[in-house]
Amino acid sequence: MTAVSALDTDAVPHASSAASGGDPFIEQPVAYDAILLAGFGGPEGQDDVIPFLRNVTRGRGIPDERLEEVAHHYRHFGGVSPINGQNRALKTALEAELAARSIDLPVYWGNRNWAPYLEDAVAEAVAHGDTTLLAFATSAYSSFSSCRQYREDFARVLDGTEYDGVVTIDKIRPFYDHPGFVQSFVAGVHDAVAEMLAEGVPADAVQVLFSTHSIPATDAVRSGPRDVDWGEGGAYAAQHQAVSAWVMDRVAQLLPEASAVPWQLVYQSRSGPATQAWLEPDVCDVIGELAARGRQAVIVVPVGFMSDHMEVLWDLDTEAKEAAEGAGLRFARTPTPGVSPSFVAGIVDLIQERLEGRPAADRAHITDVGGAFDVCRPGCCENVRAGFKRAAAGIAP
Repeated sequence: MTAVSALDTDAVPHASSAASGGDPFIEQPVAYDAILLAGFGGPEGQDDVIPFLRNVTRGRGIPDERLEEVAHHYRHFGGVSPINGQNRALKTALEAELAARSIDLPVYWGNRNWAPYLEDAVAEAVAHGDTTLLAFATSAYSSFSSCRQYREDFARVLDGTEYDGVVTIDKIRPFYDHPGFVQSFVAGVHDAVAEMLAEGVPADAVQVLFSTHSIPATDAVRSGPRDVDWGEGGAYAAQHQAVSAWVMDRVAQLLPEASAVPWQLVYQSRSGPATQAWLEPDVCDVIGELAARGRQAVIVVPVGFMSDHMEVLWDLDTEAKEAAEGAGLRFARTPTPGVSPSFVAGIVDLIQERLEGRPAADRAHITDVGGAFDVCRPGCCENVRAGFKRAAAGIAP
């Protein structure tokens, strides 16, 4: 990928002094006061489901009748999304790892779409005198919904409020190819393939499907910095493809028989009108075709997800599993990183990058795809339908 140069600008809203100049990588130490754990949010009871979905789809004019079509996924689990519990566990694990490394930084947790909200987290931080914040968004890849939308919400929380000019929020880079994030997928694929082989399934009859959330094709094309040629699907598809290829290469090094196992990247959880193009192919559609390709087993790897939240529990553990059973295939779903020690340690390593101003050349990564900037570039991850809104931790627009 082509390099992106620094820009001589101060147009990085709500940034620390180190990040306000717009350099793509901040290679000077920053004395942050605290970590802001930024989550998606989820309902915690049946009465929360529709109000939560209204928050998720705000501004799109979707009636409650259509929201109820999605609500049954949550209602199946008592109206409780697992994501809040997972973020509570992650917050606790991060606090323990920071303390173990003698890093004296509190962790404040806030969500975009449900309580505790980002507004609550910022208010709590300020009440404790912590105003220079480093945000970790619970999504690893480059796209509007997984990166820029968090940055827009950071700006929304600060713009025109009592915190404007008082609180700064920088954001940890996209961490899709950090070893700490990827290790769980390597271990999961290795173990699942080994088990299939031990059960007598030939290697070339085992299909590995790396699954991630589908996004509109127009958003995908605009994901990542604009002055990098990402190819079809933009940075979002390129990053997933590169991580998936690396995982399979690594598994083959550990388990040579796995080199004969076919794999591909698939998508799940699409929404929106049928007239709108989204990234394909769909995971369940592909599973339905595998028997005709001579496959006997399918291993689904939730490579786009950090934890076992609703899209994993419903779309993969329920719908994809049912598709495999209907096709007469053995089925396995590998773990997400969750609060695995390697992932939690990896997050703290990402925090230390910014605390010490670690040079970009010395940062841990397992691919050469790029795009993991500390300060997002102009035009990065545009939302085609809504256009550009003011966003923190990046150069306008």
